[in-house]
Amino acid sequence: MTTSRGTKIVLSIVAVVVFAFVYVPLVVVLINSFNSGETLSWPPEGFSLQWWQRAIDSEGVRNAIVTSIVLGLIATAIALVLGTLASLALSRFRFFGQDSVSLLIILPIALPGIVTGIALNNVFTSYLGGLTFLTLILGHATFTIVVVYNNALARLRRMGVNLEDASADLGAGPWTTFRLVTFPMMRSALVAGGVLAFGLSFDEIIVTTFTAGPGITTLPIWIYQNLFRPNQAPVVSVVAAALVLISILPIYIAQKLSSDDNRGAGIM
Repeated sequence: MTTSRGTKIVLSIVAVVVFAFVYVPLVVVLINSFNSGETLSWPPEGFSLQWWQRAIDSEGVRNAIVTSIVLGLIATAIALVLGTLASLALSRFRFFGQDSVSLLIILPIALPGIVTGIALNNVFTSYLGGLTFLTLILGHATFTIVVVYNNALARLRRMGVNLEDASADLGAGPWTTFRLVTFPMMRSALVAGGVLAFGLSFDEIIVTTFTAGPGITTLPIWIYQNLFRPNQAPVVSVVAAALVLISILPIYIAQKLSSDDNRGAGIM
């Protein structure tokens, strides 16, 4: 199938417009974080690192970052355990309602975040006595599980069961087979899923709003709370720029691991 030169030009223009629409605002935020002015203005009044220094010195920003990191690590750990177990159960066993269980696992991330947040808020306030840091962890775990589950399930289906059957034929038990055969082959998929889960948790704001206890502020919540305060606008721009730069790392790592796995599968 060949594509005409005119079609290629049109597609290239559309791609440039779409990328510009997505990335130009991010570049503007990054440039504005070095603005020497007291307010966000374009073009910037000058170049200065004062707002980066103020963001570093801000106790509110530091506390929000620590909260987001701790929350992301705990939610990711839960997601890795439950997502891996769910993927093993649904890929290696056949039982009644299997497709329904898979749908229920995926549903929290498929639904609008506000719907998930309201549902969790009702459950937590009605049956768990109110909102706390624990409810925030559970809220984040509900949608980060999906990322780990999808990655692990895709890897398990691609692996097949031949090596596991061979391990069983040689006398290895289920735990030994998992430890020496299954887990090493799906390790990179779990790492990629864990990295993406952490990034998803770190950036989450909608579910966080409905599940966080009083006085608990994550970094996205801090940005939202200070976005419309004139004296904090440049600092918010710095934090937003740093958040964008930090978010690139987990995406790159996950993509790198997936690319390496695909090349390895091609060699095999």
